[in-house]
Amino acid sequence: MNQYVTGAVIKRLREEKNMTQLQLAERLSVSAKTVSKWETAKGYPDITLLESIANALSVFISELLSGNTMTNSNVSANMLRSHFYVCPVCGNIIHSMGETVIQCHGLQLQPEEAEETDENHKIFTEQVEDEYYVQVEHDMSKQHYISFIAAVSVDKMQMVKLYPQGNAEARFKMNGVKKIYFYCNRSGLFSLDLVKGIDDRKCGYDDTEERRQLEAAARMLFG
Repeated sequence: MNQYVTGAVIKRLREEKNMTQLQLAERLSVSAKTVSKWETAKGYPDITLLESIANALSVFISELLSGNTMTNSNVSANMLRSHFYVCPVCGNIIHSMGETVIQCHGLQLQPEEAEETDENHKIFTEQVEDEYYVQVEHDMSKQHYISFIAAVSVDKMQMVKLYPQGNAEARFKMNGVKKIYFYCNRSGLFSLDLVKGIDDRKCGYDDTEERRQLEAAARMLFG
């Protein structure tokens, strides 16, 4: 692991609750001297204490490990707030509906930041009956390939795992899909917002500049 709960995080969270070292120590059944050691980086709390520390400080264990305080505004109920984590060692893909701490092969993974599609990562969408047929114009060699394509709606996430030397394509039930994601093993995560007036017709677009112009026109017409 490359990250563990730090004394600085414990101290900050303790002080935010106006709690003394002694008060925290009593709740954890340890000495105030032990808490002082944690906060001055002279020692680390045993892993068996993490849940108790998190409860005492009124945070999640993931907050304790990351040092980032999360506000519970029910964001996890909305799939459109999805995060994707990809392990650079094994290619493992983890999907999360909210903030979390993800580790794989000893590495703490950061959520991938999605970029807009570009000329090197063209995407083609087509309505086929009640499905979207999605194709990414991209090399699919062993060294350079699209790892997955996903379709996300408010309450559902559909994902198709892809492999080198296969086809960079997938089919998804239309059912409220708002966003398409795909991941290039070299360039990272890309996303496409499906736009009314473009993607709900039986045609697709793979020219990014033409699509930008159509998106602008569609937003003016449909809001």
